[in-house]
Amino acid sequence: MSFWSGRYVAVTGGASFIASHLIDALVARDVHVVAIDDLSLGRLEYLKPHLDAGTVEFVSANLMYLTQAHSALQGAEIVFHLAAQHGGRGFVDREQARTAQNFGIDATVFQACLDVKVERIFYASSGCVYPLFLQYDPKNVHRLAEEMVGPPYEPDNVYGHAKLAGELTLRALHAAYGIKVSIGRFFTVYGERSYPSHAVTAMIARARMRQDPFVVWGDGSQVRNWTHVSDIVTGMLLAAERIEDATAVNLGTEEATRVIDAVRLILDHAWFHPVIALRPDLPTGPLARVADVARARERLGWTPQVCFADGVRRMADWYFETYSPDEARAAIATHG
Repeated sequence: MSFWSGRYVAVTGGASFIASHLIDALVARDVHVVAIDDLSLGRLEYLKPHLDAGTVEFVSANLMYLTQAHSALQGAEIVFHLAAQHGGRGFVDREQARTAQNFGIDATVFQACLDVKVERIFYASSGCVYPLFLQYDPKNVHRLAEEMVGPPYEPDNVYGHAKLAGELTLRALHAAYGIKVSIGRFFTVYGERSYPSHAVTAMIARARMRQDPFVVWGDGSQVRNWTHVSDIVTGMLLAAERIEDATAVNLGTEEATRVIDAVRLILDHAWFHPVIALRPDLPTGPLARVADVARARERLGWTPQVCFADGVRRMADWYFETYSPDEARAAIATHG
């Protein structure tokens, strides 16, 4: 019998982009899944096939409240904690008060996990925990290894501070109470169902609506390692299964891709060649964020399988089939 078969697993933020893909994988592993979400960001349609089939239970809960967290998590053996106030670069830079809610959400969920005696917690952390002083030079990219997170801490905005606090709290809870903990630091996840506030989705939406001039946030030299959601899901499952001591692992591709190169790839795939309007006045974020995934290879036997060029073309095809030009235009009008 596999590690997962028959397990009772709760996924917070269960109707969100990444969590819904995780739930697809859990259902395929014969897991009893409870998806917990307040639907402030999530979309119930992502879970509809499973809800219709009775393979996933949905619980509406506001995880800021301990009583609701207790009720939602009762009976769970394993909790994947993905619920958070989150979004793309504009959200991280501009919505400091909303991202500050993550301190409360995490504290409540962790306390509820202890109270109802959850066996294991997987925590969705972020590349935003890494010191910004290591991410300023796109011509001299530092591969960000897990041990680089330490004094002097300089995480990315309030969002990064909250994720760092979550990691440190879980490390303390593991030491004090023995609860099994794994932590995955996600690096710029993209893929089908991704939110329009995320960079790759916004680029594809602009191509869908034939925006000309085509707006690019920053000067285009920023370096990222966009990671396909399927690789993130595989990494999460392996981490939850194989790590118990609150060790953090990076889940990223190690591909260093400039924003301008990602734009050109998407435009070429869309057979669209507009004037490109660089906007360095708009939120840009760190200039060079690329993961070192040696620890994930060693601890999990995990390596990403989807290169960016293949993954973004696949995502663009999905987006063009799913959304009309008018729907893309409305998404850009709402999210920038």
